Amino acid sequence: MKKFLLTLLIGFGISSCNHSVIELQPISEANYSVNSIASLELNEALLNSPLRLTAATTSGKEEVPYQRNENIIYWKTSSDVSSYNLEKEKPMDYTAVQLVESDEQLEVYQNGTKIIGYQTALKGVPEGVSEAYQRNGYLHPVNTPKGKRLTRIQPEDHYHHYGIWNPWTHTLFEGDTLDFWNLNKKQGTVRFAKLLKKNTGPVFSEIEVLHEHVVLKDGANKVALNEIQNIKTTPLSDNQYLMDITISYECATKEPFKIIQYRYGGFGWRTTEEWDNQNSRVLSSEGNTRKTADGSTARWCIVDGKLDEGHGGILMLSHPENYNHPEPLRVWPEDQYGRGDLFVNFATTKTTDWTFEPGEKYTLKYQLIVYDGKMETTTAEQAWKQFAEPLHYQLKP
Repeated sequence: MKKFLLTLLIGFGISSCNHSVIELQPISEANYSVNSIASLELNEALLNSPLRLTAATTSGKEEVPYQRNENIIYWKTSSDVSSYNLEKEKPMDYTAVQLVESDEQLEVYQNGTKIIGYQTALKGVPEGVSEAYQRNGYLHPVNTPKGKRLTRIQPEDHYHHYGIWNPWTHTLFEGDTLDFWNLNKKQGTVRFAKLLKKNTGPVFSEIEVLHEHVVLKDGANKVALNEIQNIKTTPLSDNQYLMDITISYECATKEPFKIIQYRYGGFGWRTTEEWDNQNSRVLSSEGNTRKTADGSTARWCIVDGKLDEGHGGILMLSHPENYNHPEPLRVWPEDQYGRGDLFVNFATTKTTDWTFEPGEKYTLKYQLIVYDGKMETTTAEQAWKQFAEPLHYQLKP
């Protein structure tokens, strides 16, 4: 693992903006071994200037694509970079991923291959299945960079399973207990309500959507909870990409919304039907496997397996600021339906209640590293450290 100096400064201060090249000098150091996303806040003198970011690497000088969001720029770091410069020149045109809006989905493409679909249209159900199982506002397909599908929706055993999704199972609202997970109960559902933001650029694509948690019981059709979900997709290499998923909740009424302790609920993933107990792996940050992971707590969890002739999976990361962190896991047993079908869930409220009060905002943050090939535990641990403490840069006054 190579040491790299992280936080940087502009030694010339604001007057340096008259120079065509601005040296960036490191002021602290950290270790890392995998690509990460760094950020730098620009001062006012630099906000309206064309800026090219370059890096000194083992193979020479290279231009680094970056993406600006107001006064902050973001870029992907690499372990072979020794220093950075800002140059007052127009940056190159570069697109990391493509974001396409279709009639049914927002779709993300990497190197021409569809890697993610976010479902905006209401998904119908198979013939003969209750329409209560219809929904939208979920991620499917989630594919590896090579296009191998990792998610599954509407399996016959659980028609309410939708790829990667996050409803709550046992809740209390206005004095009544409600289930937003098991759609066949017709007590509640979660629906896509509005696209709030979308953009794509040299580093990542981003969508931000509004979900409404709707009470259906007794024909209420009342919104109890508003959820804003922000999803950023960043290619790390031809074999890996990163998804940052930030979920923010606010009460939709003047009444609190209570999530009652239950064995599953929240951020879940129903995996591909290709996987069973013979060709897949579960391994958590605490060393638990599929045999022992259910009910344990974890900072991260590797879930991968055989895909056609290849191999791939997802590293699931829970942020240390999340409620009830390290979060409890819900993992289906090895003998699920005989063959060992797989479902994995960061079940935030598996061991405790959680009450949302009106006027307050509550946030959960997850990161998924989706990959072809296999994931080593050392790489997973380093990735979690970088998720917990992102690489921030600053300008010296």
